[in-house]
Amino acid sequence: MQLNEHDAKTLFEESGLPIPKGLLLMPDDFSSTRRLELTSRLVGIPSPWMLKAQVLSGGRGKRGGILALDSLEELPDVAQQLFQLVLSEQKVSLLRIEQRTEIAKEYYLSLTLHRAWGCPVLTIGRQGGVDVERIGADDPESLLVQKLNSLAGLGDHHIRTAFFHLGLEHDAAKAHWPGFQTLVRNLWSCFQRNGLLLAEINPLVLTRDDRWLVLDGKAEVDDNQADLRPELRRYDRDIYFSEQECRAKQAGLSYHRFGGRVGLMVNGAGLAMATMDLLSFSGLEPANFLDLGGGASQKAMDAAMAILLNDSQVDAVLINLFGGILSCEKVAAALKQALGGRPPTKPVVVRFSGHGAQDGCALLADVPGDTLHVTDDLGQALAVLRKFVPSRIRDGGKSSVASHEVGRGGQIPGLPEKAPGSPRKGLPSCRPFGLNAASRILVQGLTGREGQRHAVLMREYGGNIVAGVTPFKGGERVLGVPVYSSVASAISRHQIDVSIIFVPAAMAADAILEAAQAGVPWIVCITEGIPQMSMLRVLTQLKGSESKLIGPNTPGVIVPGEIKVGIMPGHIFRPGPVAVLSRSGTLTYEAVNRLSTVGIGQSICIGVGGDPYVGMGLAPCAELVAADPRTEAVLILGEIGGHAEEETAEKLRAMGWDGPILAFIAGRTAPVGKRLGHAGAILEAGEGGIQVKLDRLQAAGATLCAGLDEIALLTRTALSR
Repeated sequence: MQLNEHDAKTLFEESGLPIPKGLLLMPDDFSSTRRLELTSRLVGIPSPWMLKAQVLSGGRGKRGGILALDSLEELPDVAQQLFQLVLSEQKVSLLRIEQRTEIAKEYYLSLTLHRAWGCPVLTIGRQGGVDVERIGADDPESLLVQKLNSLAGLGDHHIRTAFFHLGLEHDAAKAHWPGFQTLVRNLWSCFQRNGLLLAEINPLVLTRDDRWLVLDGKAEVDDNQADLRPELRRYDRDIYFSEQECRAKQAGLSYHRFGGRVGLMVNGAGLAMATMDLLSFSGLEPANFLDLGGGASQKAMDAAMAILLNDSQVDAVLINLFGGILSCEKVAAALKQALGGRPPTKPVVVRFSGHGAQDGCALLADVPGDTLHVTDDLGQALAVLRKFVPSRIRDGGKSSVASHEVGRGGQIPGLPEKAPGSPRKGLPSCRPFGLNAASRILVQGLTGREGQRHAVLMREYGGNIVAGVTPFKGGERVLGVPVYSSVASAISRHQIDVSIIFVPAAMAADAILEAAQAGVPWIVCITEGIPQMSMLRVLTQLKGSESKLIGPNTPGVIVPGEIKVGIMPGHIFRPGPVAVLSRSGTLTYEAVNRLSTVGIGQSICIGVGGDPYVGMGLAPCAELVAADPRTEAVLILGEIGGHAEEETAEKLRAMGWDGPILAFIAGRTAPVGKRLGHAGAILEAGEGGIQVKLDRLQAAGATLCAGLDEIALLTRTALSR
């Protein structure tokens, strides 16, 4: 959740940072009936002033969004001038007026969570008032970046190092040190307490009367933290979003609007991005990204249908749903109720596959009219869409992605060709994966609805659930399983090989640490919505631990035919030679179902989790599954953003793996900078984008699957060589 300057300064001021006196102004404040009230509100903020447009984009000063003001008489005309501005396609609706500052020197200061480094970062710059990217490019010595330990936090030495980097003269340094120390400490307190991903002061100024002052500021609140502390939502201003975006937020949907003509609704961010790519490569440009999520409440379905059907830009709608734990039948019932006995007002194509698909299709059979089209085949769904939306194939249908091939005849570049049927070589030793049919499972949160529901399904798959844990519920029995109040109590009575966590986000981080402290070998955390800073602290404490953490926000782990520790639909998996590693749940189900349908089974499947900070990422998991003697090929299901997929392929080659590596990357057509569901699925500016990721994968000898249809085909080809 991004905050505008005024709200960021309000948050900073609550933590004791020095902020210029200011007020938030709206167009109504300048009406004839409220001008007298405005005059009284400005008492205590002496002129001259600065009047600033409050937008979420940067660079407003260069585009006329900040103006000087000397008298009250000028205010209405200058304000009107700013209210007429459109900055980054956003009309200015809010202004901040504050006392003008006499500046002696400008600096840069920020705290942020660094995704790649996995820690908070304190950055100080000798220059301020301009883009920090420009500062780093023009004068790299000006910026000093310090990594902070997630547990130890900000130390006095960090503050001293930052302060002396500014290069103040001796007497000035002695005079300004106390104020600087207090300011940075308060900024760190604000950063921690409010779950910020970014707290930026640019510029931080020394005034001519020798005061430190936050002249401009930005802040971004972790949405997961805001969900746990609803009072932070007071900064979530609807004026910055379209009507569709506001409606989606209220219904708990992840939504972004694009420029195409096909409205899109999918369950799961990974599958949604893959479907977006499929539409784009087929010449059917998506009008939006809409992730229905893991559930399909009536509220969510009503909002989704209203958003898509009422959008004048949308000519037709595609609903692509793979039923896993979420049944297609449930979604069909919600869709039918949302339509209210009426036919859709524009063509709607529904593709159901997986759990409940047949029942879901049957349920929609009696929807009146001829605008609803239901199928269980994605190719057929696209064919139906083409009847209603003109197809505009771009770059031959697959853009530059199609140029990435394994090598002529499917041979992996740089690796010797193996004779058919020859054993895999390369790894120094083979060792079975750590979980099997005999593994004993502990369920943290067994007494809850989700814990019980999935415990039943895991046991039906063959899982050996020996105990559950819920604080203060010790002594109870659920599903015939004994419940304990702590993991330590359970461990004292039972040998535990793996714990699965169904605990609310507010307590999940502590539940992970409790299991690790008790020495549980494997920990699988299903919970989503854990604040990022909380997970960083968990990961810091787990360093050196013998426990292996999968997740959070994961569908879990499955060894087909032996054990399922998670929420994945067990019926689509079958034993076989392909290890599947994924950052997305529904994308995993889609790919695995396609493999199983053509007779290609799986050795091990692991969903590493969709959050920015997870326990065992793709590369560590790849080491384990590749060493398992059942594994003959590794399939990586990834997403835009970060470098995990390419680093995993490179790691496998470096450790001697000479078997096939296949990779499917979802979100190739996503606009740069859009956050599409998973916090980890972000195209970072300056990171090289999707092309760099694909090039590195190819260089590591990975077979790139450009589309969902190619996964099974290319896997079969790779296994035959």
